[in-house]
Amino acid sequence: QVQLVESGGGLVQAGGSLRLSCAVSGRTFSYYRMGWFRQAPGKEREFVADITWSGYSTYYADSVKGRFTISREFTKNTVVLQMNSLKSEDTAVYYCATDPTGRGLQSDFASWGQGTQVTVSS
Repeated sequence: QVQLVESGGGLVQAGGSLRLSCAVSGRTFSYYRMGWFRQAPGKEREFVADITWSGYSTYYADSVKGRFTISREFTKNTVVLQMNSLKSEDTAVYYCATDPTGRGLQSDFASWGQGTQVTVSS
C-alpha cells in the first residue's frame, strides 16, 4: 500500500511561483514513476508532468513546458513540482500519483494523493 501526501498549494498572484511536494510512504519510492496531474472546476483531470524512476527523464504537458519543473528527492521519498510564471489557467487541484509499471500511461497511475489546491489570481 502506497500513501501520498501533497503539500505546498495556496493562493498566488499571476506571475508568481509555488513549490508543491508529494511525500510517498509505504512502498519503495525509487521503483515508481511519479506524476503530477490537476483538475480544474468543471474539467477533467489532466496530465501535468511525470518523472521516471531514475529521475533522468521528465515529461511535461505543453501548457506547462518551460514554466514547471518536476524532480525527485530520493533521500526524502518526495517528488517536487516547482511552478513558475503561474497563470490564472493553472488554477486547479493538483494531485500526485505513482505508476508502478513505469510506462507513464495515465491509466497506469494507480495510487493518488488527496490533492492540494492551487489558486492563481489575475
